[in-house]
Amino acid sequence: MSRDEAVGPLEESVGYALKRAAAALRGAMESALRPLELTVPQYACLELLGQQPGLSNAELARGAFVTRQATNGVLRGLEERGLVTRPGTAPHGRALPAELTAGGRELLRAASAAVRAVERRMLEPLGAGGQHRLRQDLAACTAALGERHPEGP
Repeated sequence: MSRDEAVGPLEESVGYALKRAAAALRGAMESALRPLELTVPQYACLELLGQQPGLSNAELARGAFVTRQATNGVLRGLEERGLVTRPGTAPHGRALPAELTAGGRELLRAASAAVRAVERRMLEPLGAGGQHRLRQDLAACTAALGERHPEGP
């Protein structure tokens, strides 16, 4: 294997740096959400439903980056806590669109504030220009690997 084919030192690998940043963000989010008795996937579902009420399990799974099976468990837990409602039968096809309850919206406000504080702490060293550039660069990386991003470059 030539030097050009080798990954090289991990501390110089962009992929490794992204994975470390994602792991650090996830850990900080878990800590911030723990007092609210929410997991990161539960928070992701609440946030998605807060912004787009009526999403199906499949849509929530894609948006929260989890499997449809995992989303089903997350939604069941949120329903049991009275944070989300779903109809007993599907209005169209097989999808059961989920919506936040008043309690779900209230908890979402607190969870969003906690997660936003984590994000601010993470991005503070970059300044406004650096934050904008980071979002653009990450969108460009995503696009280069063939995935569309709504805020692409």
